[in-house]
Amino acid sequence: MLDIKLIKKAPEAMAVNLKRKGFEIDFTEIIEREDEKNRLLNDAGALRNKRNTLSQKIGIAIKNKEDVEYLKKEVNDINDQISLIEMNIEDIESSNREILLTLPNPPAEGVASGGKENNEVVSTFGEKTKFDFTPKDHVELATSLGLIDYKRGANIGGSGNWIYTNRGARLEWALINYFIENHLVDGYEMLLLPHMLNQECGVVAGQFPKFAEDVYYIDDDQSKFLLPTAETALVNLHNNEIMQESELPKKYFAYTPCYRKEAGGGHAEEKGMIRGHQFNKVEMVQFAHPDKSIDAHKELLAKAEKLVQGLGLHYQVSKLAAEDCSWSMATTYDVEVWLPSMQIYKEVSSASNAFDYQARRGNVRFKDSETKENRFVHTLNASGLATSRVFPAILEQFQQPDGSVKIPEILVKYTGFDKITP
Repeated sequence: MLDIKLIKKAPEAMAVNLKRKGFEIDFTEIIEREDEKNRLLNDAGALRNKRNTLSQKIGIAIKNKEDVEYLKKEVNDINDQISLIEMNIEDIESSNREILLTLPNPPAEGVASGGKENNEVVSTFGEKTKFDFTPKDHVELATSLGLIDYKRGANIGGSGNWIYTNRGARLEWALINYFIENHLVDGYEMLLLPHMLNQECGVVAGQFPKFAEDVYYIDDDQSKFLLPTAETALVNLHNNEIMQESELPKKYFAYTPCYRKEAGGGHAEEKGMIRGHQFNKVEMVQFAHPDKSIDAHKELLAKAEKLVQGLGLHYQVSKLAAEDCSWSMATTYDVEVWLPSMQIYKEVSSASNAFDYQARRGNVRFKDSETKENRFVHTLNASGLATSRVFPAILEQFQQPDGSVKIPEILVKYTGFDKITP
């Protein structure tokens, strides 16, 4: 949620910045209600002072055995006025909160305006695979090598689902183990999270109310849903807490399946396991000091890149334009692997900085050691990594003329094999 003080200070500038993310709003009504709330707060304060004065008079009158009924009536009238004012304040706060929760995180300074067309490739690793034979796509490879059963996956789960089989299951699990081991070495705390989350988790993460229809609910009143990413749970770990500055940064990671309604529109670039209703991902999240979150962002991006580099995959890193950043994020870098069959890059990790956007929604703060004041932390996240695109990239980039696939050397200790043959 955005800071109402910043909005009041420069409403036009904030509106212009939000428009860069494709969101238009006029803050006039919100500011008018906020001004009315402040006026009511002043009125309530004045009435409380008056009530205190009357209470002192009542005490003196009682000591002097004087009649105090008329004073008590005046106090009761003041209490009624205060109660009415407090109800009006609650209504204003509720109305403004309802609007503020719908606003996206404005793009950070240096983020380009517009959509995907304005994304900037900032670095690349390795070279595009060159084949002296006709290469296959990952669907054909996974099927011919007995790694994925798409037909039975659709039979038991519907379209957008698949089953990892035999060596395919072992390769998938090897990737997860590889990711986990690296995060542990880097000092991140591993968590195993509940997959069922309450409504507040979606609100704090910034996915609700905007994307409330994109998740799988597990009850009729939509009070609980299946997590679309571990980030949704991780950023809620410290809601309504005040940390010590010495505790920062808090570094977590978690492995979970991710459950999402969106499963693509049947486009060629979404075939196979590129986009599905359930996929595996290891997610990293940091709760960082506001003055150090830029460095934390660089660290998360470097960690995601290191994992892809360890696999020997060719990839690029793109700095996303404002409209391509997610709703909750101020700035994002995508790590995108090359898929030869489609001649495109696909994202396997988004390293993002939300600044204090999620922390405000979750009321996650720390005590500043110098000012002794409570400040909001910054939250950051990055996939480390999502397997459903790494797996196809391995098949396609490392396929051999005889239809086999070489396994990245770093995974062999987990798989127990260094090659998958037909």
